[in-house]
Amino acid sequence: MLEKYLVINDAVKEAIESGKPVVALESTIISHGMPYPKNVETALNVEKIIRENGAIPATIAILNGKLKVGLTADEIEYLGKAEGVIKTSRRDIPFIVARKANGATTVASTMIIAAMAGIKVFATGGIGGVHREAQQTFDISADLEELAKTNVAVVCAGAKSILDLGLTLEYLETKGVPVIGYKTEELPAFYTRESGFKVDYRVNSPLELAEALKAKWELGLQGGAVIANPIPEEFSMDLTTINLAIEKALSEAKTKGIKGKETTPFLLAKVKELTGGESLESNIHLVYNNAKLGAQFALELSKL
Repeated sequence: MLEKYLVINDAVKEAIESGKPVVALESTIISHGMPYPKNVETALNVEKIIRENGAIPATIAILNGKLKVGLTADEIEYLGKAEGVIKTSRRDIPFIVARKANGATTVASTMIIAAMAGIKVFATGGIGGVHREAQQTFDISADLEELAKTNVAVVCAGAKSILDLGLTLEYLETKGVPVIGYKTEELPAFYTRESGFKVDYRVNSPLELAEALKAKWELGLQGGAVIANPIPEEFSMDLTTINLAIEKALSEAKTKGIKGKETTPFLLAKVKELTGGESLESNIHLVYNNAKLGAQFALELSKL
């Protein structure tokens, strides 16, 4: 029945079936993350980096109601230009499929579709989490629930720094999701390498990472893992600068009554504006860095 909805690119399908390393990629960054043509250029560069590091990229989206795993360059171009593409999380998938609409996948929905296709590794920018003031709003990203139950490891630059990082870590701990620092004992905070919070475990190589995740899944311990990979030093932003921009963006979002799935795109766009575009460049380079580690990790996992 799944074949009715799921379309896997031939190259990706062959790689999965033969046990070659495959890295899933989300598509919200293309349709909602940055303007055209920078979005398309970035997406194609991410795929190039994954190939250069020995793995097969599989960008995921919903196109005309089909769950597509492994977009072509033309499909990425289309997604980067198209109007009305719906930001898609778990709850949205059946409606977008039924209506034969276009959807850009978030962390949660990318994990779901990657798992359907048999892909274990996913590289992105940063995960969603518990929003600030969630004690009143209950605004908690579906990404965290998906990490608790879907067997896909997510390579990211930590949780987005617009969030309440302490509460996000507490939520992940409750759900049994390991937060693993790659060559760091401190949780990176997306635009910066430091947050003041510790990770659960540190690993120092893609092989060490692969061995830990292989053991987790062979033991039948359901759920994913957060592999927190700090932004490269040269692209890391000043902590005070980024925090001031985030505070201003949060204040404006509150004044305008922006809530739900519109919150993150609004805040990221506002932070970009307040930092004169510096945050966008940081965002792009942290994604490149995660793509490289994701490919190296997938390669080691495939060897095991």
